[in-house]
Amino acid sequence: MSCTPTASAGRRRARLALAACGAAAALTAGALAPATAAPQSAPRPRAEHYVALGDSFTSGPFIPVQDGSWCARSNSNYPSLTAHSLTPESFRDISCGSATTNDMWRPQPGMDNPAQLDALKENTTLVSLGIGGNDIGFGEIIKNCTYALRPIPDGNPCERRYTAGGVDELQERILQTAPKVADVLKEIHERSRNARVLVVGYPAFLSEKSEDAEGCKTSLRLPVGDIPYLRDTMRSLNTMLSHEAKAAGATYVDTYTRTVGHDACQPRDDRWVEGMVPVNPLQAMAFHPNAKGEAGMAEAVQDTLSRG
Repeated sequence: MSCTPTASAGRRRARLALAACGAAAALTAGALAPATAAPQSAPRPRAEHYVALGDSFTSGPFIPVQDGSWCARSNSNYPSLTAHSLTPESFRDISCGSATTNDMWRPQPGMDNPAQLDALKENTTLVSLGIGGNDIGFGEIIKNCTYALRPIPDGNPCERRYTAGGVDELQERILQTAPKVADVLKEIHERSRNARVLVVGYPAFLSEKSEDAEGCKTSLRLPVGDIPYLRDTMRSLNTMLSHEAKAAGATYVDTYTRTVGHDACQPRDDRWVEGMVPVNPLQAMAFHPNAKGEAGMAEAVQDTLSRG
């Protein structure tokens, strides 16, 4: 299987820019619209054979109970909670911390995990995929943009670092990741032709409210001036994933909207995503969803399935 781009970067750039504008408008409208009650008797979806693929946001590192693998998989991550709800005939969670799109095709270096796509079978009927963050360099971004032991500077040094020369390097990485996600989705459809495929987006790290800036600074050890830039980068990543899902005939699962207000900037008891120092370091990993976050992501997946 060749992993070459399936569309030009120029065409992707234009489509993703338009989609990002639409996503921002939808988020604003959703925040202003009155809440409506969810249907009380949504039909229970069927998923006889479910396979979960993804990175650490899928696997749930440190969240009890871990499966003992190097991949740091929890039996309370969103795939496991979804499987518990659906009670499929078979379920396999092959997600793994640090995974990139390349690890869909190969055994993951340094881990005891095979190529994730090899878990798919002809009779697989549901696939969830949570990938892309490590392709754009989540770990590197955290290292470059946060200040664990150093004083937190003023201004926006992270944004200036990644936009030096007039080109936004992180947006370029998102564009370069898009065809890789497209190729993974194409291969999923080829290996499991009858499967419903869900592309699961990333949750909200940073608050949508300017008054929470100090909470973001304290929790994430992040300059206040970099908050809008990094928040927009996360939105752009999710917009790309949504676009690629639609283009491939898959279904996008929006976990971002559900986790707004439970981001890492909130008081400790309200966080579904951890800051630099988790509330309970033995039960969640820094800069990752905690058990509440995985449960919220599972609810988003189940709601998406129930809508058909």
